[in-house]
Amino acid sequence: MDATCMTLTAANGFVASWIKNHYAQTISQVLRQAAGRDYDLRIISEVCPQAQEKCTAPRRLERQYLPLALPVPMHLASKTVSSKANWRFSFQDFVVGPSNELAFSAARSICRHQLVTDQCYICSAPGLGKTHLLQAIGQEFSTSGNGNGSLRVAYLSAEEFACRMIIALKRREMETFKAGFRDAVDVLLLEDIHFLQGKEKTQEELLATVKVLRAAGKKVIFSSSFLPKELPKLDSQLASQFCDGFMAVINRPDFETRVRILEAKAKSYQIQIPRDVTELFANSIQTDVRLLESCLQNLVMKARLLNQQISHTMAMEILQNYSSSLHKPDLAKITRFICRSFNLSDEKLRAKSRKKENVLARNAIFYLARKHTDLSLNKIGEAFNRKHSTVLKGITQVEREIARKSPVGRQLDRLAQTMEAHS
Repeated sequence: MDATCMTLTAANGFVASWIKNHYAQTISQVLRQAAGRDYDLRIISEVCPQAQEKCTAPRRLERQYLPLALPVPMHLASKTVSSKANWRFSFQDFVVGPSNELAFSAARSICRHQLVTDQCYICSAPGLGKTHLLQAIGQEFSTSGNGNGSLRVAYLSAEEFACRMIIALKRREMETFKAGFRDAVDVLLLEDIHFLQGKEKTQEELLATVKVLRAAGKKVIFSSSFLPKELPKLDSQLASQFCDGFMAVINRPDFETRVRILEAKAKSYQIQIPRDVTELFANSIQTDVRLLESCLQNLVMKARLLNQQISHTMAMEILQNYSSSLHKPDLAKITRFICRSFNLSDEKLRAKSRKKENVLARNAIFYLARKHTDLSLNKIGEAFNRKHSTVLKGITQVEREIARKSPVGRQLDRLAQTMEAHS
């Protein structure tokens, strides 16, 4: 660890990639809380540290995975999961409300073989529970078995699927790659399928894989921030395949559901939160369950570090420094905020300029508008003389940067939190 960066070393490239994709954000948060400042986080491989370092914040998708040391095409949960402890989320800790009841019922039903289809597609804005449900499905299948031992569960993102396919192509191991998914899997859980936009060969391979799995009576569950009809660069056959199973949308939770989410989280921390604090948080953060839970976590940690009782005043301090949204921002408010943040005029923002700063600013607006308003992608695009596909591409790029915790991603994440805190 130096003045600006912490480096963690994993046993091999696969483990490094897994930790980076699933725990980098949590590690960064803990590091920031402990040190009182942001650090760059580097996760490298003991096998090939120089090459893996290039994978930490790639500019091209291929660079992220080509140097990985292991030829394993995916994560097979059945080979590594032996208890519920290996999955972060379960159905038992999912708080059900009107906004997510359908998706929850569909997820649980497919595990109990009560759904008339063997495929499910779960869609929602970021932070509303897609990952929770996929993890719960994985936990349920990997521990329930099929009469002949544990079911083999593959759980990965669409981006990981694409990158592992690139590895297989480069190494001329496509037959091994295909067999790894088609023959060695009983349940395929694939997150964020919108990342496959425009990747024709990967879409073709996924379509063939899904057809083989479903023909064999195996389960396939997808998640995405978008419905198939909102993905213009998706192959029509693959889009049709996504629509062939059961589709469930998770909407933003209502006030009572947000309160119950906070109460459940407080219970997991073995702490009692005053009702006025719970209601303050539930009223302040309305669009992102992940953000709501993270805000509560910071409150609990602050109280424990200072050895003080949780109070309304302390909660207000957390909201001011962390993130809150007392009033739902509209597109005009989001645009004004981004213009001020990037020191751009409204005219420059709407012009056809492809300058990096202008594009980044527009993408930030697209992302925030999708998250905080009910506007369609077409309506968002029309406001800036952009096509639906341009808005979708911009949102996907912002999600990717934030997920990777890249310098740009951290900048965008801080902007989002600042805007929400002053809404």
